[in-house]
Formats: sequence, C-alpha cells, structure tokens
Amino acid sequence: MRKMLSLMFGAVLLVSQLALAAPELRNDHPDRYTVVKGDTLWDISSRFLKNPWYWPEIWHVNPQVENPHLIFPGDVLALVYIDGQPRVTIAERGAASRTIKLTPEKRITPLESAIPAIPLEAIQPFLTDNRVVQEEDLLEAPYVLLGKKGNLIVGAGDQVYARGEAKVDESYGIYRRGQVYIDPETEEFLGVEARSIALGRVTEGAEDVVTVQIRRTSEEIRQGDRLLQEEDREISSTYYPSNPDREIRGRMIAVLDGVSQIGQYDVVVINKGVEDGLKEGNVLAVYKVGEQVRDPYTKEILQLPSDRAGILMIFRVFDRVSYGLILKAERPLAIMDEVRNP
Repeated sequence: MRKMLSLMFGAVLLVSQLALAAPELRNDHPDRYTVVKGDTLWDISSRFLKNPWYWPEIWHVNPQVENPHLIFPGDVLALVYIDGQPRVTIAERGAASRTIKLTPEKRITPLESAIPAIPLEAIQPFLTDNRVVQEEDLLEAPYVLLGKKGNLIVGAGDQVYARGEAKVDESYGIYRRGQVYIDPETEEFLGVEARSIALGRVTEGAEDVVTVQIRRTSEEIRQGDRLLQEEDREISSTYYPSNPDREIRGRMIAVLDGVSQIGQYDVVVINKGVEDGLKEGNVLAVYKVGEQVRDPYTKEILQLPSDRAGILMIFRVFDRVSYGLILKAERPLAIMDEVRNP
C-alpha cells in the first residue's frame, strides 16, 4: 500500500512539474497585437505569456511569409488555436526584411528593421567588441611595438608596428587584457576578458614585424596591446527567448559597466557557457543569496533560502562564461547572486 501511494504521489508530482513546464497565457492577453517601433521580442512575449521564455512553444511560423521567423514594426500578430493549442502567428505583414553591412566581417539587423529580442542599444558594444579568451590566446598574439611616427600612444588614422605572426590584408582587433574570470565555487580559471581598444588592418609585413593601419579606436592604443584576428561571425538580433535545454545552476561573477548594484539592462557575466549547454536567447532566473541568521535557541548560524529577484537573457556565449542582460530586477542584484532555470 505504501509503495502504491508513493508511486501515485510521484505520478502526481511529475504531472504537476510537466504542467508548470509549459507556456501559460496571461489572463489579459490580446487576441491581436500590432508591433510598434521600439518593441522587443521580450516585450511581445510578455504580453501573451506569463512565462515569456516559452515563446518558441507558441510561435507558429507561416512558411509562405518571407522571413517567417522575423517580426517587424507594422506586423499584426494574432492568437489562434491549432489542434486545440494556442499559437501566435503573423496575420498581416508590415515592413520587409532587410539587413545592412557594418564592416567587411560582420552583418547585423538594424534597429529600425526586424525587432530585436532585447534592447540592442544596451548590448551593442558587447556583441562585436569585447570577448573572453584563454590566457595563451593573448600571450601568443602579436603585440603593438610603436607608432609609425615614433609615438607610443596612437589613435584612429595612425599606423603602428606590431610584432608577431599576422596576415597582410587581414583585419585585426586590438585588445587589452581585462578581468580574469575565476569560478567562485571550484576556483577554476574560466577565461580572461580581452577588452576591445581598436580595429585595424595589416598593410605590410617584414619577417615578424607588421604595419597596421588603424581604422577606428575607442581609446588610445598603447605599447603591448594585443592583436586578435577579427571573428567572422553573424551577429543576430533575432534569437528567441528560450528555456535552457539542461539544468543550469551558476552565479553572476562580474558586471561589465562598473556598477556595484545591478539593475534592469545592466550586462553581467555568469560562470556558465557553451560547455554547460547555454545558448544565445536562453533565459535564467536570478536569485538573491539568502541571509545568514543565528538560531535564537540553538545559536547555530543558518543560511536562509535564496529568493527569486530577477530575470536575465543570455546574448553572447563563450566556452565557460556568458554575457547576459538583466531584463527584470525586483530589487537591486549583486555579484554572486545565483542564476537558475526560470
């Protein structure tokens, strides 16, 4: 009898978990919604769903529509039911899909075209510039020796000499060593931030010294700054909010804009990445670490449970760390707060 009750309880618990792990429509959801300039996919998801990260579960692609995965200002979205299940689809098309070329190596959807998943202005510098690399990637990279005019500090329009193996007619980013990321629980090395300083192109090469024409800078280039070949990758604003495929339990280990208290639209670094199954668009819940309290009777120090206090979306993933944007903060967040599946 006890075994039967245990099995019945387990079945009920499993059904409850499955029910929770499904998209839930808001009570006040619209039946039709016209997308406006300034919307993000997160905003739209939140209009229809209590749990917006389940958007892929209800988004119904019309294969007859050009770029069916993209949503544009002027598009009319409709809530329909297919085989008894709620689905959101494009009822009427507005603007057309288009992309523009930013540099020879990168393409990105502009703000006035397809709506982004999250506010692009908050994450733009972190999409194309800074990256997280291994220590040896920096140590083995070519480095700046001197400006061609004999100066040590140079800017856009100048030329610099660099030492190391670099290909003529190829574009290189110039980087400075930034934060070192260490896992707070295992104390393992996770990566080092390569902070973007400038972009240049190698114009001449002689033995192991090359000449680099500087095309743009965000700050002055200094002797010892490193050259890393530009990444040839597509930069998309169209990734959808989604639940991670695996169980994620990590922590926020850094914030990239220098603030001490973390709030909405701040960019944070978490100690989980590709190796942990994270993908761009994955949504995680942020939990405030619980306070410690002394039991008034036993005098023991107890750790109180963590409280859910925010939501973030992953927008760039490296091997062992990721960049995330805080989409919702019910109170100030901080480094070392926990991140988990939503």
